[in-house]
Amino acid sequence: MLPAGMDPRTPVLVGVGQSVHRSGEPGLPGPVELAAEALRRAGADSGAGDKLLRAADAIAAVAPVSKPYNDLGAAVAAALGASPKHTVQSARFGGDGPQRLVNWAAQAIADGRAEVVLVTGAEAVASGNAAKRAGLAPDWAEEAADAAPNELLGSDKGPNSDMETAAGLWGPIHFYALMENALRGRLGLSEAEHLQRIGGLWSRFSEIAAANPYAWQPQAHTVEQIVTATRDNRMVTSPYRKLMVANLSVDQGAGLILCSAAAADAAGVPRDKWVFPHGGATANEVWYVSERADMAASPAIAAAGREALAGAGVGIDDVAHIDLYSCFPIAVEVGAEAFGLPIDDPSRPLSLTGGLTFGGGPGNNYGTHGIAAVAEKLRTDPGSYGLSTSLGWYITKHGVGVYSTRPPAQLFRAVEVPTPDATRATAPGYTGPARIESFTVPYNKGHGPDPVDEPDAVIISALTPEGARTLVRVTDPETVAAFIESDPIGAAVDIADGRVTLNTERTAE
Repeated sequence: MLPAGMDPRTPVLVGVGQSVHRSGEPGLPGPVELAAEALRRAGADSGAGDKLLRAADAIAAVAPVSKPYNDLGAAVAAALGASPKHTVQSARFGGDGPQRLVNWAAQAIADGRAEVVLVTGAEAVASGNAAKRAGLAPDWAEEAADAAPNELLGSDKGPNSDMETAAGLWGPIHFYALMENALRGRLGLSEAEHLQRIGGLWSRFSEIAAANPYAWQPQAHTVEQIVTATRDNRMVTSPYRKLMVANLSVDQGAGLILCSAAAADAAGVPRDKWVFPHGGATANEVWYVSERADMAASPAIAAAGREALAGAGVGIDDVAHIDLYSCFPIAVEVGAEAFGLPIDDPSRPLSLTGGLTFGGGPGNNYGTHGIAAVAEKLRTDPGSYGLSTSLGWYITKHGVGVYSTRPPAQLFRAVEVPTPDATRATAPGYTGPARIESFTVPYNKGHGPDPVDEPDAVIISALTPEGARTLVRVTDPETVAAFIESDPIGAAVDIADGRVTLNTERTAE
């Protein structure tokens, strides 16, 4: 029997499961196998076995990158012997997918369109790489050429503007490093001070991963180990060393079972397994990083967070357990700032998994692991609240969810927040005086018996006297060396013909 006054359509998360296949273990599982295993574990976790898996009305899957599937959910359902009538898949690229899918599932249940929804995702990059090195073709599940989900969620719009691409900002590592140094400049920290700040954050995350049975790299690292560049911890793009970046070469899966309170009760799921989605919100940032007023801040996370917390009827100070998306330190710092959270509170760490470096970065699917970790933590602390974030592209696409074992006061409502209006003009091809806002130096990986990582270029973000942002990539060794050897953030420069001349005095902030 349901608690008095509870709407039978109230969505509830009743089962969570995670799978990990570490390097050296037998077999080369693919995304379907890892996702199906995670859902089987979720079924066992619920106490209902495969009863709810077989009863699923819908399955929502995070698009994998290790092997593209047009309808991963249908392939996973077939592996489970389930026959859902509806399949949903997230956008091809974007770590915001997990929370978007959970929002969709909870809303479908609250609207009476579904009774049981499975949410899952998995990556098998490590097995794929191992097979390639061995010259093997992994025997992964296939799908029909015309496979397609009933619904696609999220945006697959390209992440780069023409100016960003021309400056050599080709992927997450470059963008996040540029944003990291922009934050350092805003905070007024030296390079050494900031390294200690982010090294401490990542060291604490590694300690969390060391206690996580599903972590890809369950090993604690000291601050010194993380911030010191070595052969095994090479410079990638300043200020990031290898131990500061997401590790995508993993084999990991996660699965969630959501159902109506009525279905959970009918299936006999014990009440101590019930975790309620209280609030769920998604939002997109100003799309291109170079067009954001502050490239090291996220009004969209703040707005989505306010809506998700409002759905739960609580404030951030009421939330005891938090998992912020953590591909790079800047993502955690920006998220923490958006919520008004310190990054070094030992009583309330900002990850429950260890993050994407140590816990593991399974492509688009990290957020599903984060939600599973939040649910497990809430069960050990009944009545408390937990918050999880999902993030895509370059702090661009966001999902925020608030959860609790405490029944919600109102029926779940997913919210899509309009993009905040916080833009900055850009000045492609600008010539003239400017001020350095940020920079990053990408490194080429060294080869040979005694490899040395060589700087490739310096990518510079500068603000014109009118406040417009321009991006420049410079490769001449003297300029690159000047940016490595000095701390030029805030310095005055002259830009002409793709060359940047540092002046000795800094402009006023």
